[in-house]
Amino acid sequence: MELLSQTKYLIKKTGLLPDKLKGQNFCIDQAVISQLVKSASLTAKDTVLEVGPGLGFLTQELIKKAGRVIAVELDKKLFANLKNLTEANDNLEVIEADILKIRPEDLKPDHYKIVANLPFGITSAFLRKFLTADSQPELISLLLQKEVAERLCAPAGQMSLLAVSVQLYSRPKIITYVSKESFYPQPKVDSAIIQIKNIQPFPFSKELAEKKFWQTVKAGFCARRKTLENNLANSFHLSKEEVRKKLAKAGLKLNIRAQELSIGQWLKLAKLFN
Repeated sequence: MELLSQTKYLIKKTGLLPDKLKGQNFCIDQAVISQLVKSASLTAKDTVLEVGPGLGFLTQELIKKAGRVIAVELDKKLFANLKNLTEANDNLEVIEADILKIRPEDLKPDHYKIVANLPFGITSAFLRKFLTADSQPELISLLLQKEVAERLCAPAGQMSLLAVSVQLYSRPKIITYVSKESFYPQPKVDSAIIQIKNIQPFPFSKELAEKKFWQTVKAGFCARRKTLENNLANSFHLSKEEVRKKLAKAGLKLNIRAQELSIGQWLKLAKLFN
């Protein structure tokens, strides 16, 4: 049975009403699922965390490749359906929980990778949580909205707060784009497979406290349409003249905006404001 037919059958069987707010758009393209798994370079020694396993199509591929799979599902109806998979697969553990309320270390994954068709609405919070965790993953492979994937990989000049949040701790790369027709129900936008590797703790700990770095970055992005000068002056309660001196000392032009800065430039600025 092809994945679309299986999806319709399982939705009817479980009584599920796919929720757009939860990002319940199920991938029905086996080639896309295979490419997502391939991007994680899994071996029998790997532990994989899957978030939002849904109907279990990706899960079934993961348990063939990895030594252990931990699948975290929030929806009660989907969780009940996934429990059937655990009976036939000793290397699969399914947990009914909200991934944003779980501490990574509580899962006791040791060295692990993350592979997921991630619910669109939790992307930012999820990545912040796991990239800054004491127990960081070795690699993350995700199926995301195309626009979000492109934001994560944006170069200096086009960076958002989300891009800085990811690129400070890792190196994200778009593997391929995925048509919206690869999902059911079909979303309004296309998606992309993104690979995040070279994951590391806060890289400037010898120069500045992590909290101070983020205080400066968040201040710089606090009002998107305003210049960096205005945002920093308002956030740090400084005169514009004081801010201009610091910008000049960091080698930045006075009318620069937050999205134009590289991570290295954010470090220079954070040191000056702390």
